[in-house]
Amino acid sequence: MHIPLEFHWESELTDYFQKEDYKNLLENIEKEYQNETIYPPQEQIYQALNLTPYGQVKVCILGQDPYHGVDQANGLAFSVHQDQKLPPSLRNIYKELETDLEIPQATHGDLTHWAKQGVLLLNTVLTVRQSQANSHHGLGWENLTDHIITLLNNQENPIVFILWGKQAQQKETMIDTTKHAVIKSVHPSPLSAYRGFFGSKPFSQTNDLLKTWGLDPINWALPTTQDDQITLF
Repeated sequence: MHIPLEFHWESELTDYFQKEDYKNLLENIEKEYQNETIYPPQEQIYQALNLTPYGQVKVCILGQDPYHGVDQANGLAFSVHQDQKLPPSLRNIYKELETDLEIPQATHGDLTHWAKQGVLLLNTVLTVRQSQANSHHGLGWENLTDHIITLLNNQENPIVFILWGKQAQQKETMIDTTKHAVIKSVHPSPLSAYRGFFGSKPFSQTNDLLKTWGLDPINWALPTTQDDQITLF
């Protein structure tokens, strides 16, 4: 299985791609796609890396694994294809965004606009079986995404890491908080959002940090349609 990456990430990950655990992961994933219904589509597994080159990452939002509903996942954490109903967690993210920055809630769930501005929407596990949440946990993706987080931590330029929920917050020990910033709260899931996600103001906090570092803030307002998505790279 070969999935092309942007040059920035391919050059950074070349050594890792030679490791035996990555080769084993690819074999397992190939079998899964042959025998099961797996999301996202194979060509979109690395969409987060394709849309947000290594040297352009300003923000990293960590998710768990892709949505497991039919045709929802598009390779970006918390994002879905435009024709899909908004998942509850994403709807809560939009609610907090409206409260935080007075940005009206989007009518679609495609977060490509964020990704193209330097927001890496990274799940810790990049694939999932249909209707089986977290079914590819432990298959090997965590080794790769931990390596990606380490690469980001080694960046000279500061990055804002947004960690929602316990699983994402476990990665905080990998982040040098003397150089980078961490914003964390409970997960935006309906099961936990009212216990600290609502009112946490992650979007304004992120933009304040970026401006303090002399970087352009993120335009969190999503375009109405995919055709309006901006092109930065």
